[in-house]
Amino acid sequence: QVQLVESGGGLVQAGASLRLSCAASGRAFSGYAMAWFRQVSGKEREFVATISWSGGSTYYAESVKGRFTISRDNAKNTVYLQMNSLKPEDTAVYYCAAARAGPASVSRAYAFWGQGTQVTVSS
Repeated sequence: QVQLVESGGGLVQAGASLRLSCAASGRAFSGYAMAWFRQVSGKEREFVATISWSGGSTYYAESVKGRFTISRDNAKNTVYLQMNSLKPEDTAVYYCAAARAGPASVSRAYAFWGQGTQVTVSS
């Protein structure tokens, strides 16, 4: 079993930055691909970014390219999402996820999920 705990969300103005963290425990971390998803109430969970177990490959949703950066520190069992130039449409609950398979952009590929952290961007 893998436990994931997100942190770093909050309320910010448009144009500001936030850095989300996801701390993993319970099993070896380096063998998992990791991802961030986000969800607005009443809507489908949306892919944001993913990173391979080695950190060598990353993929981003078109809506966040050039603004968000995913990274990982396997020695610390932690994955990060640096979010710059935030927009009101980025407002959502952000979830960290882990998978044994390679990076993917669909939620069904991920077996383990965190509890989520709220990000709210005001105009």
